[in-house]
Amino acid sequence: MTRSILDEAHIHPAIRDKVASHHADIVREVQAAVAAHDVVVVGMAQNPFPRKARRLLDRVIFVLLVILACVLLAEAWGGNPDGGAPLIAGGALRWTAGLAAGLVIGVVAALLGVAGGELLVPTLVLLYGLDVKLAGSLSLAISLPTLIVGFTRYRESAAFAALKRERGLLAWMASGSIVGTAIGGFLLGVVPASWLLAALGVILLVSAIKVFQHAGRGSAAHGP
Repeated sequence: MTRSILDEAHIHPAIRDKVASHHADIVREVQAAVAAHDVVVVGMAQNPFPRKARRLLDRVIFVLLVILACVLLAEAWGGNPDGGAPLIAGGALRWTAGLAAGLVIGVVAALLGVAGGELLVPTLVLLYGLDVKLAGSLSLAISLPTLIVGFTRYRESAAFAALKRERGLLAWMASGSIVGTAIGGFLLGVVPASWLLAALGVILLVSAIKVFQHAGRGSAAHGP
C-alpha cells in the first residue's frame, strides 16, 4: 500500500527541520524493531484495545497467582509437604497435561519476562505430587530452554544496550545470586519442606498483589 507524502519542495524551509525531527525517537525505535523482527506491530497511545488486553491479562495472572498461593499455603499447613498423590496418575494424559502446562507457563513467563520457576514449582508439586525440593531442582532444568530462547530473542532485538547501561547492577545481582544459590544448596537438607511451600505461597501472594496494583495504576492512568 502506497501513502501520499508531501514533497519536500512544498514544505516551507523554516519548518523542514521541525518536521524532520518530529518524534524522531519513535521513528528510530520503530526502525530498530523492523530491522530486528519479521513482524512488528505499532500501536497508537490512544488505542484502547492494547490497554484492555493488558488489563485482562493482569486480572487472569492475578487470579492464577492467588489460587496457586492459597493451594500451596494449604499444603504447607495441613497437607503433605513432602509430596502426595499426583493429580494425574500416568499414561498419555500425564504427558499431555505436562505439555499443556509447559506451554501455558512458557507463554506466561515470556509475557512477564521471567524464567517461570515460580509457576513451575507449584505445577510440579500439585500436578505430579513431587516433593517441593525435588520440584525446585527440576524447575531449574526445565527453565533452561526458556532462558535460552528468551536470551536469543533478547539478543535479536538489539536490546543488549540495556545490559551495558546496567552492568554494575547486573554484576552485583549475579554475584548475590551465586552466593545465595550456594547457601540454599547447603540448607536444602535442613529447612523443612513445609517452610519452603509456605514461603513460595507468600511469594506468589506478594506477586499477585503487585500485579493487582499494576493493573489498578494502568486503569487509573488511562481510564476505561
